[in-house]
Amino acid sequence: MAMTLKQAVVDDDALDVMLACRPVYSKNQDLAAFQLLLQGGGDSVTLSDIESSHPVILGTYSQVYQDGRTRTVPTFLRVTPEVLLARSLPHLPKKQYILDLDHGLAEPDVLLDQARRWAGQGYRLALDGFGPADKVDPALLDLVHIIKLDVRRFDDDTLRATVERLRPHGADLLADHLGDRRRFRVCLELGFSYYQGDFLATAVPVKGRKIAGNQLLLLRLLAELHNPESTPSSLEAIAIQDAHLTWRILRVVNSAALGLRREVSSLSQAIALLGMDEMRRWANLLLVHGSHNKPAHLVRNMLVRGRMCEVMAELSGEEVPVNHFIVGLLSQLDVITDIAMPELMDQVPLSQDVKRALVAREGKLGDLLNEVEHYENGRFDRLTWLNDTSFYEVAYRHSVAWARQIQQALGSL
Repeated sequence: MAMTLKQAVVDDDALDVMLACRPVYSKNQDLAAFQLLLQGGGDSVTLSDIESSHPVILGTYSQVYQDGRTRTVPTFLRVTPEVLLARSLPHLPKKQYILDLDHGLAEPDVLLDQARRWAGQGYRLALDGFGPADKVDPALLDLVHIIKLDVRRFDDDTLRATVERLRPHGADLLADHLGDRRRFRVCLELGFSYYQGDFLATAVPVKGRKIAGNQLLLLRLLAELHNPESTPSSLEAIAIQDAHLTWRILRVVNSAALGLRREVSSLSQAIALLGMDEMRRWANLLLVHGSHNKPAHLVRNMLVRGRMCEVMAELSGEEVPVNHFIVGLLSQLDVITDIAMPELMDQVPLSQDVKRALVAREGKLGDLLNEVEHYENGRFDRLTWLNDTSFYEVAYRHSVAWARQIQQALGSL
């Protein structure tokens, strides 16, 4: 690499806000939008915060690699009291942003007047915080384009009745805080258009399931990569047992993502050029790539998490940042394999420190994984790892851009 991760992050421009993105899915479990999780210098996001972060949102956060191409998805922008009472918004592309209004944000007449103004200007509006017993002005329900229901506050019967009550208003419905796939199926049957929550990132273990054959060979390769006495020849001897695996490794090593100036024609040559840590990284990437019947965004999130763990480790002076990358990347391996994490760790040749971090979030590896998960979920007040909080957003932004680049490289395999 031309520069260290730390140099790359330090050289980037920091924003005045913490910013993370939570996925919003379509009924087909494709990525439909992002919910922006913002925290300004005070308790509320200001207009200047939005203005300063807008180019980064468009340039990095809203761009995803999906179905073989890079595209831009819409983003939900939570409206704060200051933004609500402002006479005008910063110039925001109306196709890009969905203004997210909480019905308890202001007096009903104030909220309705501003919603009418923004709708008249062509902005799409979402109504948030809608509960089973809430009474909302029907004029506002007619005005908004999306109504978000916190499904934790509804049992199935109440949810069904609420959907019937809202249906005449014509807005699309978003099921928020979905925690499991049973509720997802209920909402799907009720005709919800959008879905948000951890329902796709929660493991549903299948008893007795084993890791697939091609993944087993990758795990043997990983075990040898972790063996201090391994050599390029011993690694190549494992990989050549599967010609397709060798081809995939060489294809990805030769990709533009690594920036090599000459083509690599053998695995031993790749190891000599890249070193064991880089080869270990790519073996892990191939392990999670191409998971069948799983949303593509799940792998994207694993990539972002792995890279951010690694960047944070280097920023804080940890000795082996690549181990943090492995922990972050594999932290949802149970989800993509449908094997419980403790059982999975019995099949995976990793160090005990890595296994403790993945199973119980213990040790330094587990502590940093917890920190990155806090950031992903917008729990910014719980961040303690770095003294300079401005580095968090830059590390996250770097990781999002890196993940998109890696997905493009893996997509060619």
